[in-house]
Amino acid sequence: MNLCFNVRMFDFLKRDLKKLGPGFVTGASDDDPSGVATYSQAGAGFGYGLLWSVLFSLPLMIAVQEICARIALVTKRGLVANMRSRYRASFVLLIVVLLLIANIANLGADVGMMANSAQLLLPQVPFVAILVCLLFLTISLQIFTSYAVY
Repeated sequence: MNLCFNVRMFDFLKRDLKKLGPGFVTGASDDDPSGVATYSQAGAGFGYGLLWSVLFSLPLMIAVQEICARIALVTKRGLVANMRSRYRASFVLLIVVLLLIANIANLGADVGMMANSAQLLLPQVPFVAILVCLLFLTISLQIFTSYAVY
């Protein structure tokens, strides 16, 4: 009886998770190390004082994600390809470069937070050594590991 319940529960979860789609993965993937550190610091500093902003920011964030997804579904192209068909190439290049800079800064913050977290476990190891090791490890995994295994 217990096994039957678990199988039915698994089917129920599988069916419901399919309804959530890629938005669930996108939302969950935003909780990176630098984000968790930022949320923790903001929570420690302001408590529930900024909770009112959720009433305005959450619907706007949902709308932007929804618009981006619908544009991609209808046109079968990503945002940059759609922008390239509508705007000058120099403007699109500027947007892509700005996005690249933001992603590099975010990556640096993520690796820095990972090194800070590891230093809590290994206080005798210098921060820079942990940072370099984490950078080497992540770059090596991305280059030498297949996507399926990664």
